[in-house]
Amino acid sequence: MSLSDDFHVFDTTLRDGAQREGINLTVADKLTIARHLDDFGVGFIEGGWPGANPRDTEFFARAATELELRHAQLVAFGATRRAGGDAATDAQLAALLASGAPVVTLVAKSHDRHVELALRTTLDENLAMVADSVRFLRAQGRRVFIDCEHFFDGYKANRDYALAVVRTAHEAGADVVVLCDTNGGMLPAGVNAIVADVLAQTGARLGIHAQDDTGCAVANTLAAVDAGATHVQCTANGYGERVGNANLFPVAAALELKYDRRVLPEGCLPEMTRISHAIAEVVNLTPSTHQPYVGVSAFAHKAGLHASAIKVDPDLYQHTEPALVGNRMRMLVSDMAGRASVELKAKELGYDLSGDRDAVGRIVARVKARENLGYTYEAADASFELLLRDEVSGTRARFFALESWRTIGEQRADGGQANEATVKVVARGERIISTGEGNGPVNALDMALRAALERFYPQLAELELVDYKVRILEGEHGTTSQTRVLITTSNGKDEWSTVGVAQNVISASWEALEDAFTFGLLRSGLEPGLEP
Repeated sequence: MSLSDDFHVFDTTLRDGAQREGINLTVADKLTIARHLDDFGVGFIEGGWPGANPRDTEFFARAATELELRHAQLVAFGATRRAGGDAATDAQLAALLASGAPVVTLVAKSHDRHVELALRTTLDENLAMVADSVRFLRAQGRRVFIDCEHFFDGYKANRDYALAVVRTAHEAGADVVVLCDTNGGMLPAGVNAIVADVLAQTGARLGIHAQDDTGCAVANTLAAVDAGATHVQCTANGYGERVGNANLFPVAAALELKYDRRVLPEGCLPEMTRISHAIAEVVNLTPSTHQPYVGVSAFAHKAGLHASAIKVDPDLYQHTEPALVGNRMRMLVSDMAGRASVELKAKELGYDLSGDRDAVGRIVARVKARENLGYTYEAADASFELLLRDEVSGTRARFFALESWRTIGEQRADGGQANEATVKVVARGERIISTGEGNGPVNALDMALRAALERFYPQLAELELVDYKVRILEGEHGTTSQTRVLITTSNGKDEWSTVGVAQNVISASWEALEDAFTFGLLRSGLEPGLEP
């Protein structure tokens, strides 16, 4: 058997995942996501319901000429024929054939109450609808999977009828019968027991489709595999209706790394982190930092005790090698940091402090003192690297020296606003006074500083502030509390974060902005001059 036939990794991001609140995919988005999923090596990509809406119909039409899939087959989703109708003349089934998809997934009712109340037909007619639809599509050369909707709830309510639906689909020629936890209320032990019973009673090849309403979709999927299921339906990053579906990435990683089961083509698993983040960008959702395997915090270590052990052997506090899934280990520096944390973080940044205990001690003390004032270096790697560089070199990295800055905000009677900033700096031995306007005081400062320095450092044109966060820290009184500002900057290739803390939000912003520019110029390969 081929890899895809031995075990199916079936993705339904383009259909079920698109039902998540806040996701609205264009046809171009769907084509892009399909390419990413194919790069990851899934065996099947469910593209949508052709005939049910124009967008999905257009997707299949464009996919025929615009998608060149290396690993996956496209799947069209639809329903069994209508009650009392004929499969050969059913408009929905005709649309599935017209899509050109080589594989069709049909949703079928397997809960007796849904048959009688939703379909408004008899239990026997529902079985006939399943059998007729499968046989018709098979006769047209299509591979057919059956999704048994509400299967687990239906099994609990009427086991004999739920089994009859599975048996009917299997005997009619369905390649896989998928047991769906549509309401997402199952737990792993129950999934395992029911799947094992269905397999023993019907002999059908079984799949699992798990929703995440109990937070157990991944665990339920693996429990079904333990019981004999060889087809898993998932979505990228767990996108889906309500709280989502089984997350494709931890399911695939668990099967490959924990079950030692080859379910993806060679070389695809290390693409996982990149593809997870790329799909998040397409759907315009921020990637989850704490997602298993692929989150930026998945292999991040903060506690000093952990760092001491990792210094000896990373496996002591990591369940797998990050590179296997395209991720990397990160050391976080905070007030919890010990000497080992700082040493490992410095090594990650390219500084070997293993022979300089005094420098390590100074850095640890400085970090803890500054975090006590409100700084946070676990979220501002660039500011930490500048601090580290200062302590190692004994001098502050400076491309310019500040004389002063000033901002003016004007609120007009008509509701309009104006913001202007003036900065006075020294660069390359020259005193410069520059002004800038912006849509806020921080943006005005950014504009003024760029105007002052751009003729000396044209590399600043590449820098863009992509995120700005303000947090009010605890203080004696609300308006005198310390303010922490985090700025994320990009040069078009990389991003870095810097931090500033002050009672004044503009002062804190300036500090973070100064670090952001300094780090960006260092990243561009420039060596700082020693400004007075």
